[in-house]
Amino acid sequence: MEKFRTTKKYIMSTGKNICFFILIVILNISTAVAQEGQEWISYEPGDGPGNGKHIVLISGDEEYRSEEALPMLAKILAKHHGFKTTVLFAINPETGKVDPDNQENIPGLDQLETADLMIMFIRFRELPDEQMKYIDEYMAAGKPVVALRTSTHAFNYSRNKQSLYAKYSFDSAVKGWEDGYGRQILGETWVSHHGNHGKEGTRGLINGVLQNHAILRGIKDIWGPTDVYTIRDLNNAQVLLYGQSTNGMTADSPINYEKSIMPVAWIQYYTNENGNTGRIFNTTMGAAVDLINEDLRRLLVNASYWAMGMDNEIPKENLVDIIGEYDPTMFGYGGFKKGLTPSDFK
Repeated sequence: MEKFRTTKKYIMSTGKNICFFILIVILNISTAVAQEGQEWISYEPGDGPGNGKHIVLISGDEEYRSEEALPMLAKILAKHHGFKTTVLFAINPETGKVDPDNQENIPGLDQLETADLMIMFIRFRELPDEQMKYIDEYMAAGKPVVALRTSTHAFNYSRNKQSLYAKYSFDSAVKGWEDGYGRQILGETWVSHHGNHGKEGTRGLINGVLQNHAILRGIKDIWGPTDVYTIRDLNNAQVLLYGQSTNGMTADSPINYEKSIMPVAWIQYYTNENGNTGRIFNTTMGAAVDLINEDLRRLLVNASYWAMGMDNEIPKENLVDIIGEYDPTMFGYGGFKKGLTPSDFK
């Protein structure tokens, strides 16, 4: 009888220990998930031709609210088109909050290891080598890129010129990497504002020679309040859309015919040092407020299909309806929403 009591006590004690151990494991898993959720957000694929292909969207600019624009675009690509999407943010490592002014930290770039497409909207980042290596490896694999607005000057290695990736800097003088990632990969680096910044918008003008290109399917009317960027030349790029400056920042503002048109959306191919070739789509439009325009959203969705070689699967339907609420903040320095974590944007 005494032996039975001892055995029973041991079993109960062991059971409690096992329950406690299981509880600790569950709490650790929950904490890990919560920590991951604080650094980036993901959307599982719905039905659609994307068939679960992985798109990583990288935000991080001080002015045009990429942290608002890209989650909205990610939802569209996931729910309407069937892609798995992951959105990364510039994070203040001390607070864990989204902070576009922090140019040196974008957690989660290792997500690019499984990415089929990188959509980037960043400006003057100076990322540490342990993060930047994932972008470099992605490019070395010859994978596609869709780039928005300030990505022509995505990197600025002014403080850490000894970085392995200093050649990416927008003002690079490294042989073969003159003017950095923007010029060598996307087609152009930062030059200047062609339009009157903060006073003129951009009216899209389709290149009639390429009007039947897959990316332009269903595109009729593109307008945005951001101004036209100066473009010097694009070498072998194909210009899909030109930008006309408008006298004013509303959709009904008249064209400023005293200013020349400039390319605002183009495609090209890049061949890297390993001989791998990838597809590039670049637009100098794309601020959060620009993406209120339905056709601009469709342009980006179409471009994502094209970049991944899915030209023939671009839907004929206009599947770019915004999911949930979208009330983007007007562009401007210091105007980002303070104190938010990535999960607040989901």
